[in-house]
Amino acid sequence: MEALLGYEWRSRLTAGWLIGVDRREQFRARIGDLLLASEVCYSGGAYCFALARFGTHADAEILTAYLDRYLPCTDLHYDQPAALGALLRFDALLGTRHADRFTEPDGLWDEWVTGVGRLGYPSYTPAEQRRWTDLQCEFANGWTRP
Repeated sequence: MEALLGYEWRSRLTAGWLIGVDRREQFRARIGDLLLASEVCYSGGAYCFALARFGTHADAEILTAYLDRYLPCTDLHYDQPAALGALLRFDALLGTRHADRFTEPDGLWDEWVTGVGRLGYPSYTPAEQRRWTDLQCEFANGWTRP
């Protein structure tokens, strides 16, 4: 996995999904660092999926740090939707409220959606992002052991 994580976006995307499907939590710090750095395109969604599969408070902290860093950047369309979807999943499963401060009316999420909307990106609702994360995780649950 380390070799895949050290290469380009396709290999990192593959590694993120494999790590998430198999819940290889020993890669938490590595994928957290890669997500926060956002050095290459496309792979961050797989990192968010892996963190969603791990499902701990430590993973919620990584996603919160990511959203703190990248939601204010209304000209950057990175992996904000995947990160919010994973965080909303945590809140539902863990009974926490990590996503509340991002999704409050006229808050960071709304500002980001408006900003990237001007760039031609579609609108994203928090509920849609949570649903998409849930679908991905439930699909993986069907292929793996608890």
